Amino acid sequence: MTILELAKRTGASISSLQDILVNVGEKVESEFVPLSIDIAELVAMEVEVNVRRLHSKEGSEIVPRPPVVTVMGHVDHGKTSLLDALRQTSVAAREAGGITQHVGAFVVGMPSGASITFLDTPGHAAFSAMRARGAAVTDIVVLVVAADDGVMPQTREAMAHAKLANVPIVVAINKCDKPAADPERVKLQLASEGLLLEEMGGDVQVVEVSAMAKTGLDKLEEALLLQAEIMDLKARVDGSAQAYVVEARLDRGRGPLATAIVKAGTLLCGQHVVVGSEWGRIRAIRDMVGKMTDRATPAMPVEIEGLRGLPMAGDDIVVVESEERARMLSSGRKRKFEKDRLRKISEGSPATSETLSEEEGFERVEMSIIVKADVQGTVQAVTDALKSLNSPQVFVNVVHVGVGPISQSDMDLAQACGACIVGFNVKSPTSAVAQAATRASIKIKMHRVIYHLLEDIGNLIVEQAPGIAETQVAGEAQVLNIFELKGRSKSKGDDVRIAGCRVIDGHVVKSSTMRLLRSGEVMFEGSCISLKREKQDVDMVPKGNECGLVIRDWDDFQVGDVIQCLEQVIRKPKFISSESGAVRIEC
Repeated sequence: MTILELAKRTGASISSLQDILVNVGEKVESEFVPLSIDIAELVAMEVEVNVRRLHSKEGSEIVPRPPVVTVMGHVDHGKTSLLDALRQTSVAAREAGGITQHVGAFVVGMPSGASITFLDTPGHAAFSAMRARGAAVTDIVVLVVAADDGVMPQTREAMAHAKLANVPIVVAINKCDKPAADPERVKLQLASEGLLLEEMGGDVQVVEVSAMAKTGLDKLEEALLLQAEIMDLKARVDGSAQAYVVEARLDRGRGPLATAIVKAGTLLCGQHVVVGSEWGRIRAIRDMVGKMTDRATPAMPVEIEGLRGLPMAGDDIVVVESEERARMLSSGRKRKFEKDRLRKISEGSPATSETLSEEEGFERVEMSIIVKADVQGTVQAVTDALKSLNSPQVFVNVVHVGVGPISQSDMDLAQACGACIVGFNVKSPTSAVAQAATRASIKIKMHRVIYHLLEDIGNLIVEQAPGIAETQVAGEAQVLNIFELKGRSKSKGDDVRIAGCRVIDGHVVKSSTMRLLRSGEVMFEGSCISLKREKQDVDMVPKGNECGLVIRDWDDFQVGDVIQCLEQVIRKPKFISSESGAVRIEC
């Protein structure tokens, strides 16, 4: 793209673009000289224009590639077990709580000689962004539905993700070996959700399988290869690679690692890359078994090391020609990312909700949380799930997120802003960090299963919430008789009318407000100045007992009146979790 074209597209003047080019160290001969894609992106970011790279499909060598298949479905419907059966391993047994909480990628060689790249996504409600990411990289979605459970919320959501990404679906009805299995009911449910199944004249293939009994797996493989054949999947092998980060984590010995899937081209060892706003030189490429390789070809999931920082899951990997170019692009993107982040913070500040809560008569409490998890995708998922626990009474503010174990710097930050630290799937903090936390009375919550984490934090929020003050009836007493005290001395005041009552419900407390009802209508509300039982002054009279009481500024009692004892109580919000795993705080 020439400077002239770039000026037209961005709406900036040619002279201002030339100034930017001089600043980034590019020689500008004339406005008709084409710029490289990296420089064009850098200039566009400086004038605050969003840029998306589109890669050309043309290449001298276009070859068929294996399909990338993402497995989606509701939590506990047997996605990982199905993949275990396909590649004869056992991952599900090693997962915390028996549920998947990461995106996993691996290649399965089929008996027929073909290979398929599989992505396993979590089914829990909190990992919605991960599933969307899985659908974005993939060619085919395998929708796993349990034959004994049917269509559930995350099944519908997975269908929506697949439709958004415009990806064909193959349905695998799992657990067909169970006595309660009813595949026909599942098919009807899927059809009513708008999936056009093959049996009903549509184009969505349905395969009945059982991961435990290992039945129907050959049919599933056939269905996937048939779908891939129809799609005629090809990619260019030459030229610079276009790849996508599925997951990123921090390794103690090797530094930041990114799990990536190559979409086109070939990724080579030693290339300089920019991944989101991070950059680096690829030091090593490993396949998903951990074997070193010098290149990654299309549809191949690999782990790359050599990045300077941890990229976000979902970032594109761009190959650039030199370290200097990589550094420049990275710093430009970082600046833009920071600007966008600050803009978001200023737009989404809790000020609007504070005015709301003030109208309702309570103050909104802020709860600061620091999130540390094992991989970047999980950090995102946990952060989003915690933000969904925002309520009118408690504002959940995630002040810092990071990958890796809880460190001393996290403790310092938590102490400075009074935050609670959440460690998800990370090692227990060292004894020095744990002692520092105890001394500074900082709460550290360590969890391995997302359910338990959300429940724990939900209960903590309920504890911290100020609650809403409400008036409730603590007890009722019925007036049986009226007594008058006459001729009292001047020092004791005028005549007094005493209501002789029996407590018919709850209890009556002297310090509470009394409300007098006559035929269901409120006659008066006031404080109690005297409460006696058997001539003794008492503070409280329980149900079934008789007492005498005097209400300030009211003496017009009648037999049959009802006196209610009113108490102020603080109603706390409730933590609610649905069957699908979605959670919320209800005020």
